[in-house]
Amino acid sequence: MVNICMTVAYDGSAYCGFQTQPNNDTIQGRLESAIKHLTGEVVKITASGRTDAGVHARGQVFNFYTASTIPIHRWCMALNTRLPDNIRVLDACIVSDDFHSRRTAKRKTYRYTLRYGKYYDPMKKHMEFHYYGALDLEAMRSALAHFVGVHDFTSFCSARTNTATYVRTIFEARLELEAFDECLQSQAIHIYLTGSGFLYNMVRIIVGTLLQVGEGKRSPDSMKEILVSRNRKLAGPTAMAHGLMLWEVYYGDNYKKLD
Repeated sequence: MVNICMTVAYDGSAYCGFQTQPNNDTIQGRLESAIKHLTGEVVKITASGRTDAGVHARGQVFNFYTASTIPIHRWCMALNTRLPDNIRVLDACIVSDDFHSRRTAKRKTYRYTLRYGKYYDPMKKHMEFHYYGALDLEAMRSALAHFVGVHDFTSFCSARTNTATYVRTIFEARLELEAFDECLQSQAIHIYLTGSGFLYNMVRIIVGTLLQVGEGKRSPDSMKEILVSRNRKLAGPTAMAHGLMLWEVYYGDNYKKLD
């Protein structure tokens, strides 16, 4: 048996999230089905994290054990021919037996994209949340800076979150702007959050709260008060799922390829 690690990108618009669910179409279900079709094995893959319905990934990582003798360099093409066009396996390698795509990860980056201005981009509508109106981007940047560091993020996660601790470390938080599109009279904003881990709906609630800062409904410094309160009711709404993308998972020295 060998432990294989893969990186997969997907458009989550048509799926009920990553994790397998009875009678629902999921990314994990599609991947496990493709592996079974290729090798005849029934495997259970382990992902770096679960993405919700409608959420996308550029660099989701998963691993699984297999007795297959298929050469590692053939796995990507072999699986992609058995997967729908909105799921692509980008990389495959053999890793040590103790590698675990979630527990071994050192940090993850999520990107939330919103487009603000008159018109949305019809080519990207399923991956950008459209906000019609003006936003104070400098105020949003100032608010975003308050999330960097070690904090209890109880205020910024779903009430359904079930975890031993709500403390997470955010290493980097930044807001980037694309060039203004004269045709659409709008522009895309990318909000990047890199952390040791994320709670359920954490990024989307942070974005929903940042939007209220951009609207002038909250001050940037109010983020400190919300964090300290550990009260979900004091934070903003949960932003729409389709603007969110799992951007990258970083393993550092814990990611040892054996092939």
